[in-house]
Amino acid sequence: MDDDFVTRLKVALTGATDTSLVYLGNFEVERDWAIGERSLPRVSTAVSEAVVNHMDEFALLLAGADDHVVLKTAPDPDYLAYLKGLGLELPTVHVASRTDAQRSVTEDALGDPDLLAALSELAGQGCRLVAHGVSTVEERLALETGLPLAAPDSSTCKSVNSKVYSRAVADLLGLRQPVGWGCATAEELAAAVSEARTLVAAGRRVGIKEAFGVSGKGIAVIDDERRLDRLHRMILRGAADDRISFVVEEWVAKAADLNYQFTVGKDGAVRFDFVKEAITDRNVHKGHRMPAVLPAGTLAQIREVAELLGGRLAADGYFGVVGVDAFVDPDGGLYPVVEINARHNMSTYQVPLQEKLVGPTQVALARYYPVSVNRPLPFGEVSRMLDGLMLARPGGTGLVVNNFATVNAGAGSGSFAGRLYGVVVADTTDELAAIDDRITERLGKD
Repeated sequence: MDDDFVTRLKVALTGATDTSLVYLGNFEVERDWAIGERSLPRVSTAVSEAVVNHMDEFALLLAGADDHVVLKTAPDPDYLAYLKGLGLELPTVHVASRTDAQRSVTEDALGDPDLLAALSELAGQGCRLVAHGVSTVEERLALETGLPLAAPDSSTCKSVNSKVYSRAVADLLGLRQPVGWGCATAEELAAAVSEARTLVAAGRRVGIKEAFGVSGKGIAVIDDERRLDRLHRMILRGAADDRISFVVEEWVAKAADLNYQFTVGKDGAVRFDFVKEAITDRNVHKGHRMPAVLPAGTLAQIREVAELLGGRLAADGYFGVVGVDAFVDPDGGLYPVVEINARHNMSTYQVPLQEKLVGPTQVALARYYPVSVNRPLPFGEVSRMLDGLMLARPGGTGLVVNNFATVNAGAGSGSFAGRLYGVVVADTTDELAAIDDRITERLGKD
Protein backbone atom coordinates (compact mmCIF):
# COMPACT_ATOMS: atom_id res chain seq x y z
CA MET A 1 0.00 0.00 0.00
CA ASP A 2 1.27 3.47 -0.85
CA ASP A 3 1.87 5.32 2.39
CA ASP A 4 0.64 8.73 1.25
CA PHE A 5 -2.04 10.56 3.24
CA VAL A 6 -4.74 10.42 0.56
CA THR A 7 -4.45 6.62 0.41
CA ARG A 8 -4.35 6.27 4.20
CA LEU A 9 -7.48 8.42 4.47
CA LYS A 10 -9.35 6.24 1.96
CA VAL A 11 -8.50 3.14 3.94
CA ALA A 12 -9.57 4.77 7.21
CA LEU A 13 -12.91 5.94 5.78
CA THR A 14 -13.83 3.03 3.50
CA GLY A 15 -11.53 0.11 4.31
CA ALA A 16 -10.18 0.06 0.73
CA THR A 17 -7.56 1.91 -1.33
CA ASP A 18 -9.51 2.00 -4.61
CA THR A 19 -12.77 3.69 -3.57
CA SER A 20 -13.38 6.90 -5.50
CA LEU A 21 -14.35 9.74 -3.17
CA VAL A 22 -16.38 12.89 -3.79
CA TYR A 23 -14.93 15.72 -1.68
CA LEU A 24 -16.95 18.62 -0.33
CA GLY A 25 -15.22 21.59 1.36
CA ASN A 26 -18.10 22.87 3.51
CA PHE A 27 -15.92 25.00 5.77
CA GLU A 28 -17.30 26.30 9.08
CA VAL A 29 -19.84 23.48 9.26
CA GLU A 30 -20.09 24.62 12.87
CA ARG A 31 -22.62 27.20 11.68
CA ASP A 32 -25.02 24.34 11.00
CA TRP A 33 -24.18 22.47 14.19
CA ALA A 34 -24.87 25.67 16.16
CA ILE A 35 -28.43 26.12 14.83
CA GLY A 36 -30.76 26.19 17.85
CA GLU A 37 -27.87 26.75 20.29
CA ARG A 38 -27.44 29.93 22.33
CA SER A 39 -24.62 32.19 21.26
CA LEU A 40 -22.50 35.19 22.18
CA PRO A 41 -22.54 38.52 20.29
CA ARG A 42 -20.52 38.38 17.08
CA VAL A 43 -19.70 40.45 14.03
CA SER A 44 -19.83 38.94 10.56
CA THR A 45 -19.85 40.58 7.13
CA ALA A 46 -21.05 39.43 3.74
CA VAL A 47 -17.48 39.51 2.43
CA SER A 48 -16.12 37.39 5.30
CA GLU A 49 -18.90 34.82 4.78
CA ALA A 50 -18.10 34.74 1.05
CA VAL A 51 -14.40 34.09 1.75
CA VAL A 52 -15.23 31.24 4.13
CA ASN A 53 -17.58 29.63 1.62
CA HIS A 54 -14.97 29.85 -1.15
CA MET A 55 -12.49 27.99 1.01
CA ASP A 56 -14.13 24.94 -0.56
CA GLU A 57 -11.36 25.04 -3.20
CA PHE A 58 -8.93 23.56 -0.63
CA ALA A 59 -10.57 20.19 -1.30
CA LEU A 60 -9.09 20.26 -4.81
CA LEU A 61 -5.68 19.35 -3.39
CA LEU A 62 -6.89 16.72 -0.91
CA ALA A 63 -8.51 14.56 -3.59
CA GLY A 64 -6.59 12.10 -5.76
CA ALA A 65 -6.62 11.67 -9.53
CA ASP A 66 -9.45 9.09 -9.40
CA ASP A 67 -11.56 11.24 -7.06
CA HIS A 68 -14.06 14.05 -7.57
CA VAL A 69 -14.58 17.44 -5.93
CA VAL A 70 -17.67 19.66 -5.84
CA LEU A 71 -16.93 23.41 -5.98
CA LYS A 72 -18.95 26.61 -5.90
CA THR A 73 -17.13 28.07 -8.90
CA ALA A 74 -14.83 26.71 -11.58
CA PRO A 75 -11.13 27.12 -10.72
CA ASP A 76 -9.09 29.62 -12.73
CA PRO A 77 -7.66 27.63 -15.72
CA ASP A 78 -4.20 29.15 -15.23
CA TYR A 79 -4.31 28.07 -11.58
CA LEU A 80 -5.07 24.49 -12.60
CA ALA A 81 -2.23 24.59 -15.13
CA TYR A 82 0.11 25.88 -12.43
CA LEU A 83 -0.79 23.01 -10.10
CA LYS A 84 -0.32 20.44 -12.85
CA GLY A 85 3.03 22.04 -13.68
CA LEU A 86 4.15 21.19 -10.14
CA GLY A 87 3.38 17.54 -10.86
CA LEU A 88 0.15 17.43 -8.86
CA GLU A 89 -2.57 15.06 -10.03
CA LEU A 90 -5.99 16.68 -9.85
CA PRO A 91 -9.49 15.21 -9.43
CA THR A 92 -12.52 15.62 -11.67
CA VAL A 93 -14.22 18.93 -10.82
CA HIS A 94 -18.00 19.39 -10.62
CA VAL A 95 -19.30 22.96 -10.34
CA ALA A 96 -22.67 24.25 -9.18
CA SER A 97 -24.41 26.19 -11.96
CA ARG A 98 -26.25 28.53 -9.57
CA THR A 99 -24.01 29.80 -6.80
CA ASP A 100 -24.58 32.23 -3.97
CA ALA A 101 -21.55 33.63 -2.14
CA GLN A 102 -23.45 33.48 1.16
CA ARG A 103 -24.24 29.77 0.85
CA SER A 104 -22.00 26.79 1.52
CA VAL A 105 -20.95 24.56 -1.36
CA THR A 106 -23.37 21.92 -0.06
CA GLU A 107 -26.30 24.34 -0.28
CA ASP A 108 -25.26 25.33 -3.81
CA ALA A 109 -25.14 21.67 -4.84
CA LEU A 110 -28.59 21.03 -3.40
CA GLY A 111 -29.99 23.86 -5.53
CA ASP A 112 -28.64 22.48 -8.82
CA PRO A 113 -30.72 19.62 -10.36
CA ASP A 114 -28.11 18.88 -13.02
CA LEU A 115 -25.32 18.60 -10.47
CA LEU A 116 -27.49 16.37 -8.28
CA ALA A 117 -28.05 14.11 -11.29
CA ALA A 118 -24.30 13.95 -11.99
CA LEU A 119 -23.58 13.06 -8.37
CA SER A 120 -26.25 10.37 -8.51
CA GLU A 121 -24.39 8.83 -11.44
CA LEU A 122 -21.22 8.77 -9.33
CA ALA A 123 -23.16 7.02 -6.57
CA GLY A 124 -24.03 4.32 -9.10
CA GLN A 125 -20.32 3.90 -9.80
CA GLY A 126 -19.59 3.19 -6.12
CA CYS A 127 -18.27 6.63 -5.09
CA ARG A 128 -18.56 7.82 -1.49
CA LEU A 129 -19.09 11.37 -0.17
CA VAL A 130 -16.44 12.95 2.07
CA ALA A 131 -17.28 16.34 3.59
CA HIS A 132 -15.16 18.78 5.57
CA GLY A 133 -17.64 18.03 8.36
CA VAL A 134 -21.07 16.40 8.41
CA SER A 135 -24.24 18.26 9.36
CA THR A 136 -27.85 17.58 8.43
CA VAL A 137 -27.25 19.56 5.21
CA GLU A 138 -24.61 17.07 4.02
CA GLU A 139 -26.89 14.20 5.04
CA ARG A 140 -29.59 15.70 2.83
CA LEU A 141 -27.16 15.85 -0.10
CA ALA A 142 -26.24 12.21 0.47
CA LEU A 143 -29.90 11.25 0.57
CA GLU A 144 -30.84 13.17 -2.59
CA THR A 145 -27.92 11.82 -4.64
CA GLY A 146 -27.60 8.31 -3.19
CA LEU A 147 -23.93 8.98 -2.40
CA PRO A 148 -23.15 7.13 0.84
CA LEU A 149 -21.36 9.29 3.42
CA ALA A 150 -17.89 8.03 4.29
CA ALA A 151 -18.44 9.40 7.79
CA PRO A 152 -20.56 8.95 10.91
CA ASP A 153 -24.04 10.52 11.02
CA SER A 154 -24.49 14.22 11.71
CA SER A 155 -25.69 13.66 15.27
CA THR A 156 -22.44 11.86 16.18
CA CYS A 157 -20.32 14.47 14.40
CA LYS A 158 -22.04 17.34 16.19
CA SER A 159 -21.76 15.63 19.56
CA VAL A 160 -18.01 14.97 19.41
CA ASN A 161 -17.29 18.48 18.08
CA SER A 162 -18.82 20.24 21.06
CA LYS A 163 -16.30 22.02 23.26
CA VAL A 164 -18.28 20.65 26.20
CA TYR A 165 -17.48 17.16 24.91
CA SER A 166 -13.78 18.05 24.55
CA ARG A 167 -13.59 19.18 28.16
CA ALA A 168 -15.50 16.14 29.45
CA VAL A 169 -13.25 13.71 27.55
CA ALA A 170 -10.10 15.42 28.81
CA ASP A 171 -11.47 15.18 32.36
CA LEU A 172 -12.33 11.50 31.86
CA LEU A 173 -8.83 10.72 30.60
CA GLY A 174 -7.12 12.76 33.32
CA LEU A 175 -5.48 15.19 30.89
CA ARG A 176 -4.15 18.56 31.98
CA GLN A 177 -6.58 21.42 31.39
CA PRO A 178 -7.05 24.99 32.61
CA VAL A 179 -9.39 25.33 35.58
CA GLY A 180 -12.86 25.31 34.07
CA TRP A 181 -16.30 23.84 33.61
CA GLY A 182 -18.40 22.39 30.81
CA CYS A 183 -21.98 23.60 31.08
CA ALA A 184 -24.96 21.72 29.66
CA THR A 185 -27.69 23.42 31.75
CA ALA A 186 -28.48 26.91 33.02
CA GLU A 187 -27.81 25.66 36.56
CA GLU A 188 -24.33 24.43 35.59
CA LEU A 189 -23.60 27.75 33.87
CA ALA A 190 -24.64 29.70 36.98
CA ALA A 191 -22.30 27.60 39.13
CA ALA A 192 -19.45 28.06 36.64
CA VAL A 193 -19.97 31.85 36.48
CA SER A 194 -19.89 31.99 40.28
CA GLU A 195 -16.55 30.16 40.33
CA ALA A 196 -15.24 32.29 37.45
CA ARG A 197 -16.15 35.46 39.33
CA THR A 198 -13.74 34.40 42.08
CA LEU A 199 -10.96 33.98 39.50
CA VAL A 200 -11.64 37.41 37.96
CA ALA A 201 -11.75 39.04 41.38
CA ALA A 202 -8.28 37.61 41.99
CA GLY A 203 -6.96 39.33 38.85
CA ARG A 204 -7.14 36.35 36.50
CA ARG A 205 -8.92 36.19 33.14
CA VAL A 206 -11.57 33.71 32.08
CA GLY A 207 -12.93 32.68 28.71
CA ILE A 208 -16.54 31.87 27.88
CA LYS A 209 -16.75 29.71 24.79
CA GLU A 210 -19.72 28.57 22.72
CA ALA A 211 -19.75 24.83 22.19
CA PHE A 212 -19.65 25.29 18.40
CA GLY A 213 -17.74 28.54 17.96
CA VAL A 214 -15.13 28.57 15.18
CA SER A 215 -12.40 30.86 13.84
CA GLY A 216 -12.38 33.14 16.86
CA LYS A 217 -16.18 33.54 16.87
CA GLY A 218 -18.13 32.59 19.97
CA ILE A 219 -15.37 33.36 22.48
CA ALA A 220 -15.33 36.14 25.06
CA VAL A 221 -12.24 36.74 27.22
CA ILE A 222 -13.21 38.54 30.44
CA ASP A 223 -11.27 40.32 33.17
CA ASP A 224 -14.18 42.29 34.66
CA GLU A 225 -16.86 40.90 37.00
CA ARG A 226 -19.56 43.19 35.66
CA ARG A 227 -18.98 42.08 32.08
CA LEU A 228 -19.03 38.46 33.23
CA ASP A 229 -22.46 39.02 34.80
CA ARG A 230 -23.75 40.85 31.72
CA LEU A 231 -22.74 37.99 29.43
CA HIS A 232 -24.33 35.50 31.80
CA ARG A 233 -27.63 37.38 31.68
CA MET A 234 -27.44 37.74 27.93
CA ILE A 235 -26.96 33.99 27.41
CA LEU A 236 -30.04 33.25 29.51
CA ARG A 237 -32.24 35.98 28.05
CA GLY A 238 -35.27 34.76 26.12
CA ALA A 239 -34.45 31.08 26.65
CA ALA A 240 -37.32 28.64 26.30
CA ASP A 241 -35.55 25.96 28.34
CA ASP A 242 -32.45 25.58 30.51
CA ARG A 243 -30.31 23.76 27.93
CA ILE A 244 -26.87 25.35 27.62
CA SER A 245 -23.72 24.44 25.64
CA PHE A 246 -20.84 26.57 26.91
CA VAL A 247 -17.40 26.14 28.42
CA VAL A 248 -16.13 28.54 31.08
CA GLU A 249 -12.42 28.30 31.93
CA GLU A 250 -9.39 30.23 33.04
CA TRP A 251 -7.50 31.97 30.22
CA VAL A 252 -4.00 30.58 30.69
CA ALA A 253 -0.75 32.16 29.43
CA LYS A 254 0.74 30.46 26.36
CA ALA A 255 4.19 30.23 24.81
CA ALA A 256 3.04 28.46 21.63
CA ASP A 257 -0.18 27.20 20.06
CA LEU A 258 -0.10 23.71 18.58
CA ASN A 259 -2.33 21.74 16.26
CA TYR A 260 -1.98 18.00 15.89
CA GLN A 261 -3.90 15.52 13.80
CA PHE A 262 -4.67 11.83 13.87
CA THR A 263 -7.04 9.64 11.89
CA VAL A 264 -9.47 7.14 13.37
CA GLY A 265 -10.31 4.24 11.07
CA LYS A 266 -13.67 2.53 10.78
CA ASP A 267 -11.99 -0.39 12.58
CA GLY A 268 -11.05 1.88 15.49
CA ALA A 269 -7.34 1.98 14.59
CA VAL A 270 -5.66 5.31 15.41
CA ARG A 271 -2.90 6.72 13.21
CA PHE A 272 -0.95 9.81 14.26
CA ASP A 273 -0.45 12.20 11.34
CA PHE A 274 1.52 15.28 12.49
CA VAL A 275 1.91 18.17 14.90
CA LYS A 276 2.39 21.77 13.74
CA GLU A 277 2.81 25.12 15.43
CA ALA A 278 -0.41 27.08 14.92
CA ILE A 279 -0.26 30.80 14.17
CA THR A 280 -3.13 32.69 15.80
CA ASP A 281 -4.08 36.33 16.20
CA ARG A 282 -6.71 37.24 18.82
CA ASN A 283 -7.93 33.64 18.89
CA VAL A 284 -8.29 33.52 15.08
CA HIS A 285 -6.34 30.86 13.19
CA LYS A 286 -3.88 32.36 10.67
CA GLY A 287 -1.71 29.43 9.61
CA HIS A 288 0.94 26.88 10.59
CA ARG A 289 4.71 26.58 10.91
CA MET A 290 6.22 23.27 9.88
CA PRO A 291 7.90 21.47 11.47
CA ALA A 292 6.88 22.49 14.99
CA VAL A 293 9.75 23.17 17.39
CA LEU A 294 8.73 21.39 20.58
CA PRO A 295 10.14 21.14 24.10
CA ALA A 296 11.85 17.84 24.87
CA GLY A 297 9.36 15.01 25.39
CA THR A 298 6.37 16.94 24.05
CA LEU A 299 5.99 14.91 20.85
CA ALA A 300 5.87 11.67 22.82
CA GLN A 301 3.20 13.17 25.10
CA ILE A 302 1.12 14.28 22.13
CA ARG A 303 1.32 10.86 20.48
CA GLU A 304 0.16 9.22 23.71
CA VAL A 305 -2.75 11.64 24.07
CA ALA A 306 -3.74 11.09 20.42
CA GLU A 307 -4.06 7.35 21.08
CA LEU A 308 -6.22 7.99 24.13
CA LEU A 309 -8.47 10.50 22.37
CA GLY A 310 -8.76 8.31 19.29
CA GLY A 311 -9.86 5.37 21.38
CA ARG A 312 -12.50 7.48 23.12
CA LEU A 313 -13.81 8.90 19.84
CA ALA A 314 -14.01 5.44 18.29
CA ALA A 315 -15.95 4.19 21.33
CA ASP A 316 -18.38 7.09 20.82
CA GLY A 317 -18.98 6.14 17.20
CA TYR A 318 -16.66 8.53 15.36
CA PHE A 319 -14.21 7.72 12.58
CA GLY A 320 -12.27 10.04 10.27
CA VAL A 321 -9.86 12.94 10.63
CA VAL A 322 -9.39 14.54 14.05
CA GLY A 323 -7.54 17.80 14.68
CA VAL A 324 -6.76 18.87 18.23
CA ASP A 325 -5.76 22.33 19.40
CA ALA A 326 -3.21 22.38 22.22
CA PHE A 327 -0.65 24.76 23.66
CA VAL A 328 2.62 24.98 25.54
CA ASP A 329 2.74 27.18 28.63
CA PRO A 330 5.61 29.64 29.36
CA ASP A 331 7.33 26.97 31.48
CA GLY A 332 7.32 24.45 28.62
CA GLY A 333 4.43 22.38 30.00
CA LEU A 334 1.83 20.93 27.65
CA TYR A 335 -1.91 21.49 27.73
CA PRO A 336 -2.78 18.69 25.28
CA VAL A 337 -6.48 19.41 24.66
CA VAL A 338 -7.93 22.88 24.14
CA GLU A 339 -10.59 21.51 21.84
CA ILE A 340 -11.23 18.51 19.59
CA ASN A 341 -12.15 19.20 15.97
CA ALA A 342 -13.45 15.88 14.68
CA ARG A 343 -13.55 16.99 11.04
CA HIS A 344 -11.08 18.10 8.43
CA ASN A 345 -8.90 21.01 9.54
CA MET A 346 -6.96 23.68 7.67
CA SER A 347 -3.79 21.64 8.18
CA THR A 348 -5.46 18.52 6.70
CA TYR A 349 -5.45 20.10 3.26
CA GLN A 350 -1.74 20.91 3.50
CA VAL A 351 -0.58 17.31 3.94
CA PRO A 352 -0.55 16.24 0.26
CA LEU A 353 1.42 19.37 -0.63
CA GLN A 354 3.94 18.64 2.14
CA GLU A 355 4.38 15.08 0.98
CA LYS A 356 4.89 15.99 -2.68
CA LEU A 357 6.57 19.40 -2.64
CA VAL A 358 8.42 19.99 0.65
CA GLY A 359 11.81 18.33 1.05
CA PRO A 360 12.64 16.34 4.21
CA THR A 361 15.01 19.00 5.57
CA GLN A 362 13.01 22.03 4.45
CA VAL A 363 10.80 24.31 6.53
CA ALA A 364 7.41 25.67 5.58
CA LEU A 365 4.87 28.29 6.57
CA ALA A 366 1.17 27.91 5.72
CA ARG A 367 -0.72 31.19 5.90
CA TYR A 368 -2.91 33.60 3.96
CA TYR A 369 -2.09 37.02 2.56
CA PRO A 370 -4.75 39.76 2.54
CA VAL A 371 -5.51 41.02 -0.96
CA SER A 372 -7.55 44.20 -1.22
CA VAL A 373 -8.56 45.28 -4.73
CA ASN A 374 -11.58 46.76 -6.50
CA ARG A 375 -11.76 44.24 -9.35
CA PRO A 376 -11.35 40.49 -9.80
CA LEU A 377 -7.76 39.33 -10.25
CA PRO A 378 -6.92 36.44 -12.59
CA PHE A 379 -4.34 33.94 -11.38
CA GLY A 380 -1.92 34.90 -14.15
CA GLU A 381 -1.78 38.49 -12.90
CA VAL A 382 -1.14 37.43 -9.31
CA SER A 383 1.55 35.02 -10.52
CA ARG A 384 3.26 37.87 -12.37
CA MET A 385 3.06 40.04 -9.24
CA LEU A 386 4.94 37.28 -7.41
CA ASP A 387 7.42 36.51 -10.19
CA GLY A 388 10.50 34.85 -8.70
CA LEU A 389 8.70 34.07 -5.44
CA MET A 390 6.47 31.22 -6.63
CA LEU A 391 7.49 27.60 -6.05
CA ALA A 392 8.61 26.20 -9.41
CA ARG A 393 9.38 22.54 -8.58
CA PRO A 394 9.20 19.96 -5.78
CA GLY A 395 11.98 20.60 -3.27
CA GLY A 396 12.41 24.17 -4.47
CA THR A 397 11.73 27.35 -2.53
CA GLY A 398 8.88 29.84 -2.77
CA LEU A 399 5.11 30.04 -2.46
CA VAL A 400 2.72 27.32 -3.59
CA VAL A 401 -0.86 28.61 -3.77
CA ASN A 402 -3.35 26.14 -2.30
CA ASN A 403 -6.53 28.21 -2.67
CA PHE A 404 -7.06 30.92 -5.26
CA ALA A 405 -10.88 31.17 -5.14
CA THR A 406 -10.73 33.19 -1.91
CA VAL A 407 -8.87 36.03 -3.68
CA ASN A 408 -11.99 36.97 -5.63
CA ALA A 409 -14.62 35.72 -3.19
CA GLY A 410 -16.03 39.20 -2.66
CA ALA A 411 -16.28 40.07 -6.34
CA GLY A 412 -19.41 42.04 -7.10
CA SER A 413 -19.39 43.94 -3.82
CA GLY A 414 -17.27 46.83 -5.04
CA SER A 415 -14.04 47.22 -3.11
CA PHE A 416 -13.50 43.90 -1.37
CA ALA A 417 -10.97 42.06 0.77
CA GLY A 418 -9.82 38.66 -0.41
CA ARG A 419 -7.24 36.18 0.77
CA LEU A 420 -4.47 34.37 -1.07
CA TYR A 421 -3.80 31.09 0.74
CA GLY A 422 -0.50 29.33 0.28
CA VAL A 423 2.44 27.43 1.72
CA VAL A 424 5.87 29.09 1.68
CA VAL A 425 8.74 26.62 1.39
CA ALA A 426 12.39 27.38 2.18
CA ASP A 427 15.66 25.73 3.15
CA THR A 428 16.15 27.75 6.35
CA THR A 429 13.98 29.72 8.76
CA ASP A 430 15.77 32.95 7.78
CA GLU A 431 15.05 32.33 4.09
CA LEU A 432 11.45 31.49 4.96
CA ALA A 433 10.99 34.82 6.74
CA ALA A 434 12.61 36.71 3.85
CA ILE A 435 10.35 35.13 1.21
CA ASP A 436 7.29 35.74 3.38
CA ASP A 437 8.22 39.41 3.78
CA ARG A 438 8.72 39.89 0.04
CA ILE A 439 5.37 38.28 -0.79
CA THR A 440 3.63 40.51 1.76
CA GLU A 441 5.31 43.59 0.31
CA ARG A 442 4.39 42.82 -3.29
CA LEU A 443 0.77 41.93 -2.56
CA GLY A 444 0.41 45.13 -0.55
CA LYS A 445 1.25 47.32 -3.54
CA ASP A 446 -1.56 48.73 -5.68
